[in-house]
Amino acid sequence: MILQAAGAAGTGAAGGGSWSFLLMLALMFLVMWLFMIRPQRKQQKQLEEMRSALKKGDKVITAGGIYGVVADVEERTVLVKVDGEVKIRVDKSSINKDMTAEAPAQGEKK
Repeated sequence: MILQAAGAAGTGAAGGGSWSFLLMLALMFLVMWLFMIRPQRKQQKQLEEMRSALKKGDKVITAGGIYGVVADVEERTVLVKVDGEVKIRVDKSSINKDMTAEAPAQGEKK
């Protein structure tokens, strides 16, 4: 009788431990989502909006670090004027940054 009561008490404690483990696991996932996944999705959404809003004359930087001015925009590609009459066609997904808004601010510093 005493052994059965001790075994039942031990099982109840283990059951409570599993609930606290599941709660801690859920809290860890929530913290990861708040600090890692959510900001990354927001940044990716802003990047996609910037790429879809590209227009002729925008100053951009590609993933390879090439600075240029958009000469033509198509559905999946962008023609970028690099220097003089040199133009290269790049995929829209390789455009990393739109420098159009930042260009006047840099000019004022000089």
